[in-house]
Amino acid sequence: MGESPTPAPGVFVGIDIAKGNHYACAVSASGKALFARAVPNDESAIRRMIDDAGDHGRPALVVDMTSSAAVLALTVAAEMTIPVAYVTGLAMRRAADLYAGAAKTDPKDAQVLADYAWRNADRLSWTTVTDELLARLRILNGRDTDLASDATRTVNRLRDALLAVSPALERAVGERLMSTPGLRAALVKYPTPAALRTAGKARVRSLISKRSKRAANTLTDQIWAALSSQTVTVPAEATWGETIGDLAADLDRIIDRRQRLEADIEQAFLEHPLGKVLNSMCGFGPRTGARTLAEIGDPHRFANPARLAAYAGLAPVDRQSGRSHRTGRSRGGNHRLKNAMFIAAFVATRHDPDARAYYLRKRAHGKDHNAAVICVARRRTNIILAMLKTQTPYQPRQPEKLPEAA
Repeated sequence: MGESPTPAPGVFVGIDIAKGNHYACAVSASGKALFARAVPNDESAIRRMIDDAGDHGRPALVVDMTSSAAVLALTVAAEMTIPVAYVTGLAMRRAADLYAGAAKTDPKDAQVLADYAWRNADRLSWTTVTDELLARLRILNGRDTDLASDATRTVNRLRDALLAVSPALERAVGERLMSTPGLRAALVKYPTPAALRTAGKARVRSLISKRSKRAANTLTDQIWAALSSQTVTVPAEATWGETIGDLAADLDRIIDRRQRLEADIEQAFLEHPLGKVLNSMCGFGPRTGARTLAEIGDPHRFANPARLAAYAGLAPVDRQSGRSHRTGRSRGGNHRLKNAMFIAAFVATRHDPDARAYYLRKRAHGKDHNAAVICVARRRTNIILAMLKTQTPYQPRQPEKLPEAA
């Protein structure tokens, strides 16, 4: 997303995206209402709507989401060479607050988008349909995010069930459920304190070691120490055990699927010409690199690094009221891109000397940890955009040569 397309649009069509029927509201570049109507999420209906808008001038679509429901509309617009502007959710909410009434309806949202676009034509962010590999990365990234949420939700439920039967056992194993497959296997087969005691220490250790050999001895000792600290059996322990076994099995499947998905993400990421470029910079592994690349898309859409930083929500924001003037963090921008670049910058502050030195300077100036990492991420947007535009791998800054001793 970058510079406004040329020539400037003569018609702005705000579209409230929906699964079945979108709602479109068209206004001229001077703000004159042209039409407002429901548009089925169907290729022929979308084409007719764009053609109708084109009768009044060069049209541009304006949307506030690019999710699955919007893909067909975006693809049709790209085929018809119609520019598409993207309004962030935060900007949309703030704009909607200026209109009378508290109701949230499809016609009102479409009107807000169209009205916001013609009033702020020089500030719009423009998006394009990405190439096949970038589209694949976005789909895989979305699936990875879903699996990560599923894993977190499942492990929390599993720990809650363990807490119900034995708080000591939950304390012993809770933090290792995500990282130790042998532990998950043991809980699938022996999900309760009674089942663990019946199996015996040697059998439990052997089962854990099949998938987590290095952790088997220590973990088994910790489990038995927890079992020895509680002699009572809670009511319905067997039923709790069924829940624990099911959740442990579910968690194991989710983690296994996510590991296999990571290989797919890495393959698609490195197949893209810009993937190898971004991967050369410290902090960008398959997941963070793929997400960053997919969200940036075509780097030439950004006129300069400041535009990229603003889009990612990394640019500082001035806040002034009366004599009070301070600079704070942006709450807007593309949160998926911001999170990926933050994680990459955090890794770089530990392993890249240049990023580490810049981070320490910001801490010395009074920035807290997160603010200093965001400063590093903002600084790295300059390098990232140049790398992607020129398809040049990252070149670490060479230390200055000291004069040789006489």
